Amino acid sequence: MAKGNTKNIMIVGVGGQGTLLTSRILGGITIDAGYDVKLSEVHGMAQRGGSVVTFVRYGEEVAEPIVEEGQADVLIAFEMLEAKRYAHFLKKDGAIVVNEHRIDPITVVTGMAEYPENILEDLEKDHKVYRVNAMEEAIKLGNSRVFNIIVLGVAARHMDFSKEAWLRVIENTVPPKTVELNKQAFLLGYEGGYEK
Repeated sequence: MAKGNTKNIMIVGVGGQGTLLTSRILGGITIDAGYDVKLSEVHGMAQRGGSVVTFVRYGEEVAEPIVEEGQADVLIAFEMLEAKRYAHFLKKDGAIVVNEHRIDPITVVTGMAEYPENILEDLEKDHKVYRVNAMEEAIKLGNSRVFNIIVLGVAARHMDFSKEAWLRVIENTVPPKTVELNKQAFLLGYEGGYEK
């Protein structure tokens, strides 16, 4: 990566979906590769149901932890409405990796709003969108909680790190009992053919 060329990754989801673990893995791999890294969680609460946004910025030298609108290289979205909500942060040639999963926000649950239709089709009009039904795939692996690592596996194909480096960082970041399961989940996303 050229000097001064900072990469901006955004992770968006709903509290309880593993955005913080995912950002720790991303932070770990960028530090491993010798980059200056800034992580920040900027919106919402990391509680079930609240919108959570984490920025990971890495490069030769990173001054600010916050990604400006129109600057994200990759938007990793664990839920479809969150992808729509934060798509304006993406660069023109950026990529959205989205989990085809719906979690109704409280306004929809209470009947104050309707969940939008055709979210992914609308996003595809303006962006490169890579879809993965990660929840379904995680259930096949026997643990729905690793869906975020499947999504990360798809997103990893749009970043500058080797598969081996990712697996090493996952091994060092996730709870020891879950290492093999998380590696399987990552490889499912990484090698799963979710390219357009």
